[in-house]
Amino acid sequence: MTFARHFSYVYTQTVPRLRRTQLLTSATKPAPKHQRKPPSAVPLGTRIRRDIEGRILSGDWAPGHRIPFEHELMVEYDCARMTVSKVLASLADSGLIERRRRAGSFVRRPQNQSAVLEIPDIKADVLARHQKYAYELINLQRRPMTQQERDTHAHPRAADVLALRCLHSADGVPYAVEDRLIILSAVPEAAHVDFALVPPGTWLLQHVPWHEAEHNIMAANADIQRARLLAIAKHSACLVLDRRTWRSGTLLTAVRIWYPGASQTLVARFTPMSRGGR
Repeated sequence: MTFARHFSYVYTQTVPRLRRTQLLTSATKPAPKHQRKPPSAVPLGTRIRRDIEGRILSGDWAPGHRIPFEHELMVEYDCARMTVSKVLASLADSGLIERRRRAGSFVRRPQNQSAVLEIPDIKADVLARHQKYAYELINLQRRPMTQQERDTHAHPRAADVLALRCLHSADGVPYAVEDRLIILSAVPEAAHVDFALVPPGTWLLQHVPWHEAEHNIMAANADIQRARLLAIAKHSACLVLDRRTWRSGTLLTAVRIWYPGASQTLVARFTPMSRGGR
């Protein structure tokens, strides 16, 4: 591989027959304060935003999905256009959606800053090379995040994770070993995905929007377990990619991918930077 890209009841009731004066009195007399329904504590705009965020973050609305038009949301929530407009503007500012003039609003697709910073899909990479792709889930465990993992990823709270190890192959040859953590508090729908059938990286890219990613590329020697999976000698050199992905400052997933070093080339093509180093 040329490594170029560093989730009523209905009832009736019979009431005594009242005289007309009694009916009028009953209809116009206000209910006692203790019987009145209290107003909602959550502002309508906040509720609309939570509803839209929930559909995006759950994966119901995947990247590229069109958000209902403003007039559709006005009807659904029985509110003014200004309320809807403010909600959509705040979602756009947070990076969850993008607004296109005359086209509407859409769930934002991650924008790749450069080839080095792109998040690759291993399955797509192998298929793009016209090779036969194969995938095997080696191990999956739901467990609490260890203290070492919390320290490594600067995660402030205890959290449950899915810990996965996967093997990717190209034309029957081991291609990469993937060790991944998925933070279930951030991606709860991942707990219901059958990762024996779909690679976690592919599923995440297709269903979970993200805002920020960090790549760390290094050389490392394969231990016994990884060397056996990659069909290479123990302590053979490997190209190792560490990547963490966040959404609005919340860690979604962390992965370490091991590639056999002898079959990998790291390439970046770029142009001179503008003056001032920007």
